[in-house]
Amino acid sequence: MRTILLVDDEQRMLDLIELFLLPLGFRCIKETNGQEAIELLKNEKINLVLLDVMMPDIDGWEVCRKIREFSDVPIIMLTARSDKMDLVKGLNTGADDYITKPFDEKELVARVNAVLRRFSEHETEEKEISYEDFKLDKEAYSLQYHSLISQLTLKEFYIVEALISRPKKTYTREELLHAAWEYDTYTDTRTVDSHIRNLREKLKNAGFPIDEFLKTVWGIGYKWS
Repeated sequence: MRTILLVDDEQRMLDLIELFLLPLGFRCIKETNGQEAIELLKNEKINLVLLDVMMPDIDGWEVCRKIREFSDVPIIMLTARSDKMDLVKGLNTGADDYITKPFDEKELVARVNAVLRRFSEHETEEKEISYEDFKLDKEAYSLQYHSLISQLTLKEFYIVEALISRPKKTYTREELLHAAWEYDTYTDTRTVDSHIRNLREKLKNAGFPIDEFLKTVWGIGYKWS
């Protein structure tokens, strides 16, 4: 049985989401405090986190950042904000997807199933993709360059996987959206730019020679080399 951690300061919202997910065979753990959710993740096997943005004391963005310091568990942000910059901010903190409130049962279930399906697919495939001096680990969700290793979020992993699998191909933003989001989320293509920018910064900080790969092809999109 797969376990989903629900984090929201509103008990009514937690109960509603649980009501949607229980009939599908999911086990739900409910937390109203972000810090307690972080501690629980360190000790429990969790398959996915549904994380509200607007919470007192420690907001969802900060919770997401702290989770990413030790875990690559898939995270879907729940937000009442529809502003694109707020959504991009959530993705930049390491979230894999977002749902804007109010949402209906079908949307929630579709996004949960899609993220879990994409995550589990890589657990049964080959464990590693190699290209020149790069190794993309499908179990650790990390990218290695010589002795340097960088942990990736789920969406970053999907984007790198697409690029490194066909390193000479130029991918459009739409193609990378399809690679990372397998269903129609009406996600703006600027989300891809945000992920690429965040990925470049992460790899640069890890010591990767960022100028030698992950190149922008102006007017089209991106390529690995």
